[in-house]
Amino acid sequence: MAVKTLEDLFIHELSDIYSAEKQMTKALPRLARAAENPDLEAAFTTHLEETQGQVERIDKVVEILDIKLKRMKCAAMEGLVEESKEVIEEIEKGPLRDAALIGGAQKAEHYEIASYGTICEFGRQLGYTQAVKLLEETLAEEKATDEKLTLLAESGANAEAAESERKAKARA
Repeated sequence: MAVKTLEDLFIHELSDIYSAEKQMTKALPRLARAAENPDLEAAFTTHLEETQGQVERIDKVVEILDIKLKRMKCAAMEGLVEESKEVIEEIEKGPLRDAALIGGAQKAEHYEIASYGTICEFGRQLGYTQAVKLLEETLAEEKATDEKLTLLAESGANAEAAESERKAKARA
């Protein structure tokens, strides 16, 4: 289907973020297992539950608007998920990996925030008031998750990674 109207673009972007959310539901359990910090593990687990709710919200939007999503794979999220796999494979479990996992998770959150912000604006322009309210709930959750990740990084994960590095240098 070629994108020729704002509604086409709305459906395309909604299809893309739906794929992204589905990919996140598969990636988040792996991220939780890979984290050493129990607060980070809990954040990934909590976000998995939120993400499942976000997928359900998109399903409601589709139902409300009586539209059909395109079958597609979000290439951006696929790349971000692949980066997280590389982090897990290449960095030993510990504070440094946790810092890298937080950074990667924030990249994904920023992508989702940008996507939902765009979709909400398209929806407002199209007069999809009820659908936009649902999508704005998800946008707020994504922003809150990003803030939680920032707090985790600032309150310890990055400092712990730096301290581990200082100790390793002192032993060398």
